Amino acid sequence: MKKMLLILALAMVSFANAQKGTILVGGNIGYTSEKIDRDIASAKNNVFEFSPKVGYQFHNNWTAGVEFSVESSKTNLGEGEGKSNTFKTGAFVRYTMPLNETFSVFADLGAGFQNQKNKNYENGSLVSDNKADGFYTGITPALFINMKKGFGLNFSIGGLGYETLSYDNDDVDYSKFFVNFGKTVNIGISKNF
Repeated sequence: MKKMLLILALAMVSFANAQKGTILVGGNIGYTSEKIDRDIASAKNNVFEFSPKVGYQFHNNWTAGVEFSVESSKTNLGEGEGKSNTFKTGAFVRYTMPLNETFSVFADLGAGFQNQKNKNYENGSLVSDNKADGFYTGITPALFINMKKGFGLNFSIGGLGYETLSYDNDDVDYSKFFVNFGKTVNIGISKNF
């Protein structure tokens, strides 16, 4: 509780907001571990994601830049194991509306290319190897808390998006539309230079 009060006290102090002509550097790091126990076979899934972005603030409220994401997952299901790696690269535009000198709300609109590689093993032997390419787009509203001199924390509770993947080994096309407000919580950091 004392740490939270200290953070809030620091946040209430007057700091400089990001201004036109600055560079934005930020991103998220995430890790998820899920385990399901059942009579047939237990399942375990681990996912790690790293998503940096760099942008140029060309107006007091507008930033444009590039984003990159790498996600690695490993799933164990009984004697089987699956590994998946997803890479995304694209561009984003951000509109920021300051509420006061400490708090701002913003929305990121991003779009780009994605690539996914999947390998499935059973009893240690490779069973399948798939590759897929596709596109993604999404919008994420968030809250920015300016901690000190343009360094701050980003909080979001979901967004909406659309993505496609077309697998090369199979005639499988995958598309997904999602709205996940309140289902996920993301905390990131960013710094304006």
